[in-house]
Amino acid sequence: MANGILLPSNTVTPIECLHYALNLPTSLVITGIDSMEILDQAFEAVRTFKPMNDEQVRSLLAKTAEAASRGEFEPFKTSSIYDGTAENPDWLGEVPERIQQLMSV
Repeated sequence: MANGILLPSNTVTPIECLHYALNLPTSLVITGIDSMEILDQAFEAVRTFKPMNDEQVRSLLAKTAEAASRGEFEPFKTSSIYDGTAENPDWLGEVPERIQQLMSV
C-alpha cells in the first residue's frame, strides 16, 4: 500500500489491496502491522479472501490505472525518499579508478 500513501488516492481500499496481494502467486504476504486496527484489518482480509478470477483482477487494476500512471502515489519508485543508499552515499565507498576512467571517456 506504498506505506499508506496509496490510500488517499481513493482508488482502492486496504482490503482490496490485501486481497490482490493474497491472489498473487506467492507463498507469503507480509503486511506491516502497527496497531490493533491494522491487525484486525489483516484478519478481515484473510477471513474474506476468495481467489480472484481474471475479470476481478482486470477490474481492480482498471480502478487503479489512472492513479498508477502518474506515479504520485509511489514515491518509493519515483524518488529517493526510501532509498537508504541515497540517504547514506558513503555506503558506496570510493569510486574505483577503473570506473572513473570509464566515466571520463
